[in-house]
Amino acid sequence: MATYTTYDQVGKKEDVSDIITSISPFATPCQSMFKNEKVTARTFSFLEDTLAASAVNAAVEGADATMLSLTNATERTQNTQIMVKGFQVSATADAVATYGRAKETGLQLAKKLKEIKKDYEKAMVGVAQAAVAGNASTARKMTSIINQISTTLDAGSNATDALTEGKLLTAGETAYNNGSEPDTFMIKPGDAQIVAGFSAASGRNREISQGKTLVNAIDLYVSPYGEYRVVLNRELLATHALLIDPTMFKTCTLRPFTRTLLAKNGDSDRHHIVGEVSCKHTNFGDSVMITGLS
Repeated sequence: MATYTTYDQVGKKEDVSDIITSISPFATPCQSMFKNEKVTARTFSFLEDTLAASAVNAAVEGADATMLSLTNATERTQNTQIMVKGFQVSATADAVATYGRAKETGLQLAKKLKEIKKDYEKAMVGVAQAAVAGNASTARKMTSIINQISTTLDAGSNATDALTEGKLLTAGETAYNNGSEPDTFMIKPGDAQIVAGFSAASGRNREISQGKTLVNAIDLYVSPYGEYRVVLNRELLATHALLIDPTMFKTCTLRPFTRTLLAKNGDSDRHHIVGEVSCKHTNFGDSVMITGLS
């Protein structure tokens, strides 16, 4: 007589975990570091100013006063950018019993909100984007942070130009001479290993205590020009590294991200996430970009 096995059995219950796991990254360092500022127009402006260079200043006793030429502040203009995400879920999809979420709409909404934040981060530091005024048929675009840092240090013209400690020190010296006080060194993940290798330079020692933990990372770099916190950003343009002062940057919001339930046109719900945002660097001469990295 043949043995009855589960291969013959009908009506077996499914065994499905009630947890949905995702490892897709959604960290947005710039949005976490920069303070937010409310704006009230789709195009907004801000001013930056400079001091005259230092000079030998000695006057003859009793001399008449000399009137110097005055300079105007520089006006910068920035646009807001509309960002959207839409999705549609049938009424049945929300009604059926599911694993890992109470309703399909809740899961998809949470995912889209994280995705739109990533899009915002990319618009700031993941592209070299110039402002687009826009019109009835062209989307308006903001100027990226990459295009708002006027001080750059070119790593070179070769495809194999990698980040070096020397470039970081030169960037730090340049920032110091400009009057900037950067405290954050933002790099792509691939450059983290290079920065960790700074500790292996000749004459440097890594002290390991009695424990069994080997540390090979640098999260704070102390230079002659200041201390720099090392921050990884997955969205950062791969050819760039940024030595910045986060207090000099702002995220700007005309309309915060909100979800609107659109009018029904059938047996489903249509959801529209929209926000109108921007960013600004309060003085383009502040901070330094290292460009041309491999």
